This record gives sequence, C-alpha cells and structure tokens, in this order.
Amino acid sequence: MQIERQLGLLSGIEYHSSPNQDERPRTDDISGIVIHNISLPPGEFGGGWIDDLFLNQLDPTAHPYFEQIAELNVSAHLLIRRTGDVIQYVPFHQRAWHAGVSSWDGRERCNDFTIGIEMEGCDDKTFEKEQYQQLAEVIKALCDSYPKLTTKLVKGHQDIAPGRKTDPGPHFDWSYLTTLLAE
Repeated sequence: MQIERQLGLLSGIEYHSSPNQDERPRTDDISGIVIHNISLPPGEFGGGWIDDLFLNQLDPTAHPYFEQIAELNVSAHLLIRRTGDVIQYVPFHQRAWHAGVSSWDGRERCNDFTIGIEMEGCDDKTFEKEQYQQLAEVIKALCDSYPKLTTKLVKGHQDIAPGRKTDPGPHFDWSYLTTLLAE
C-alpha cells in the first residue's frame, strides 16, 4: 500500500471527495491517527449511507435515525468497510472533520494534526479480521509517508474525547492491531 504524497491519497483505492474538509494549519504536523467506528443506521452494515453522510447527501427520510444527523458536516480521511475495502474521503494533507471537541495529551483541535480512520462497526460488535489487516497496512503506509507519525501515535476517539465519545469501543482489539503493526 502506497500513498501518492503529492495528492495525499492512497493509491489503488476508491476516492470520494467529501466537501467536509479544509486546509490544515500546518501540513508538516501530521502527528496522530484517530480510530473511529461508524454504522448507518446504527448497528447495520453495508449500503451507501456512510458515503451519503460524508458527502452531505444523506436523505433524512430514508431512516428515522437519519433525521438527527442528515445536517451534520462530518468526514474522515478513510473508511475501512467490514469487507476490508478502503474508501478515502479527504486527502491526508487536508483537515477532515472527524474528531470534534477533542484533546490529545493536552493539545486541542485534534483535526488539525490527526488522520481520522473510520472502521465500519459499532461499540457492541467485534470487527473483522480483514479490517484489522487493512488498518495495519494503512498505518504502516502513513508512518512511511509522514515523518512525525509512528505506530505508537494511534488512539481511539474515546481517548481524545472521553465522556463524549465511546468509539471504536470495547470490542476493538488493540492488542491484535499492535501485533499486526509489529509484523
């Protein structure tokens, strides 16, 4: 897996440009990776609802839950589906709108310096082996491309927004990810 550094894109994957992005204050300060989970509707997998959310095209009448979130302007750099397929929404040198109010070791505005990766899943279900394998490959490629990143600079959304967020949740296997990153 490689990153086309000039474009800030992973090569060989789908790219769906989200309007929910802007310039980072400093493109040379990419120094953290935040892992999230997402399922739309909650607890359901597959379909194009996540795409629609990140592209500001979510139909509020398609599901009762969507009425609450259809007007949100959110994005992540990447989504890793349960199948292991990866979709990119925001180039890495751009700021995705994934972390919200957050703090990383006392540093506020985590969107400014982190890369947001959504895992298709939820807090109460295990993730798929293919997802972990792709996540590990993505993290390694990011660490190869961005000098301030290391495999130790990966946190969950719950770690940077405690009390407000719970993802990737208790079923995310951090030790398995660590093992894959060490290979």
